[in-house]
Amino acid sequence: MKLVAVDGPSGSGKTCFAQQLLAALTGAGMRATVVPTDDFATWDEPVQWWPRLVSGVLEPLRRGRPGGYRRIEWPDGEPVLGAHVTVPVPEVLVLEGVSAARREISDRVSVAVWVEEPDPALRLERAVRRDGPRTRPHLQRWQEFERSWFAADGTRARADVVVSG
Repeated sequence: MKLVAVDGPSGSGKTCFAQQLLAALTGAGMRATVVPTDDFATWDEPVQWWPRLVSGVLEPLRRGRPGGYRRIEWPDGEPVLGAHVTVPVPEVLVLEGVSAARREISDRVSVAVWVEEPDPALRLERAVRRDGPRTRPHLQRWQEFERSWFAADGTRARADVVVSG
């Protein structure tokens, strides 16, 4: 299985890029699927959920078995535990979201894509438009977290491809 990690700040265009990539891969006849990190993260646990992704999805897929997890859903902008998601074994797994290309997994990533929009105000407005106005204070805190996370992790510097979102 090939692992493509699509990373970058919130509101940069990662989800759109990942969906376009998925369409191209499946259009070429490949078995591919997207797992969004938004299905795991919460406002209070922006990256600490990683072990659940590894044990529920990455390890089973690496062994050739389907993975699975309980998705975090966001009604009214607040996280709640949602439906179970089964992840069939793909030829290409697209892991999309903040911290998808983290240093910890760089040895497993086939291609790391960094999606960027340099204007934080535009990214914030995109994210608020996507998630609703009640999320603005959370998203502002999230953007502050992201800056420090990406600086410490060196995510962009390790990217194989940088695209404008």
